[in-house]
Amino acid sequence: MKTSIFIVDDHGILRAGLRALINTQADMEVVGEAANGPDAEVGIKRTEPDIALMDISMPGGGGLAAIAAVRSVRPRTRVLVLTVHDELGYLRAATDAGAVGYVVKSAVDTELFAAIRAVAQGRSFMDASIGLGLAQPSMQPVLAAVDGQRKSQLTPREREVMGRVAEGYTNAQIAEELRLGVKSVETYRARLMEKLGLTSRSALVRFALECGILAPGKPTP
Repeated sequence: MKTSIFIVDDHGILRAGLRALINTQADMEVVGEAANGPDAEVGIKRTEPDIALMDISMPGGGGLAAIAAVRSVRPRTRVLVLTVHDELGYLRAATDAGAVGYVVKSAVDTELFAAIRAVAQGRSFMDASIGLGLAQPSMQPVLAAVDGQRKSQLTPREREVMGRVAEGYTNAQIAEELRLGVKSVETYRARLMEKLGLTSRSALVRFALECGILAPGKPTP
C-alpha cells in the first residue's frame, strides 16, 4: 500500500514540483494539496492522508497553527514540516505544535524521501542541518550546564528508552527490542520524564536532539 501525502504550501509552483517528485516513488502518492491552513484542514479531513507535508510560513494563520489544527481534525495524519527555516527555534515550535518530522527545503530529494518513509513508519525525522546548530559556540554553555547536567541523571537503560521514545517507538516495540516487559518500559519512561522535568513527547524530542541522544537526520532502521 502506498503512503498517502497531502501537500500544504502557499507556492503553487513548489506544490506542483513536490507532487511530481513524490509521485515518482513507487511507495508514495500525493492525494491532495492546499495553499493555506484552513483549506488544508478541509482537504485533510476529506482525503485522510497518512502524512501532511507542510510549510510553516503561510498566510491564513500560519503553518504552526495549521499543524495543531490538522492534528485536531485528523490525529492519525502525521505532520512532516518542509520549510526554509533552519533555526532551532522553528524546530522547537513545530514539534510543540505536533510535527514529528522536520526537513529544510535545501535538502536533497533523497533526504525528503527518507523523511517521508521514516514518518510513515511511525518514527521521527529531523534534518541533519538543524543538528549543526547544536554545535555552535553560543549553544554550548546552555547545553553543557543544563542539558548535560540533566542527561547525567539518567541511567544507561533510561537513555536507551529515551532515544527510542524520541524516535517514535511504542512501548511494546521498545520492550521487544530491549527485551523488557512493557510495564518495565512504562516505568523507565515515567521515571526519566520525571527526572528531566518533561511533560510531553515533543519536549523529550527536543531534549534528545540537544544532548545528542537522538541523532538529527537519521531515521531508525
